[in-house]
Amino acid sequence: MAREPIYAAGGIVLRSVRARPRIAVVRRSKDDRWVLPRGKIKRDENPRAGAKREALEETGHRVKVQEFLGAITYLTRGRPKVVQFWRMKAAKNPSRDLTADIVEVKWLPLPAAIRRLSFPLEKLFLRQVGPRILKRRRKAARRKAARRSRVHRKLAVTARKGKRVKARTYHERRASLGRKLSARRAHKKRKSSTPVQRSRAQRGNIVSRMLAQL
Repeated sequence: MAREPIYAAGGIVLRSVRARPRIAVVRRSKDDRWVLPRGKIKRDENPRAGAKREALEETGHRVKVQEFLGAITYLTRGRPKVVQFWRMKAAKNPSRDLTADIVEVKWLPLPAAIRRLSFPLEKLFLRQVGPRILKRRRKAARRKAARRSRVHRKLAVTARKGKRVKARTYHERRASLGRKLSARRAHKKRKSSTPVQRSRAQRGNIVSRMLAQL
């Protein structure tokens, strides 16, 4: 009679260390072996939630669970064990102490993390999914950088347009004010010079008529 499987969950937990991706591997206290962060799922616990809980307890970092990566299956004491893995992004700083089952956690580059793992099946699994994870991470970083660059360009264009609008408004107001002042000065000049011009014109007509009579 087949025995009931043991279900567990964990994650390939990544964190940026000096702007470079690092993968968490943990050393267990019971056998001094290095493994990926993982553990048994509690009764009625969702596998994804269990994976997140185990990653927090074994790395000390809060994590954001991302896509499902796959599962490994092996026998332990005559019972099949199924371990599901998700890709996870760890917070920059730890938020709690490690659980008593974990002696140490190390954040390593992908090749070093593969070499550090104690179980061949986990080595094979990380070797298969690791490059894909890092490739997706690089693409996401490029998309994020491209979005940031577009936003910066839009802000720069908006700033330049704003400066031009302000400049046009200032010059237009200045020109309008200048036209108004010029119109007022011309009006005052015409008003003050009209009587003088008329009297001169009248005197010129009178003189012309007198000369014509001679």
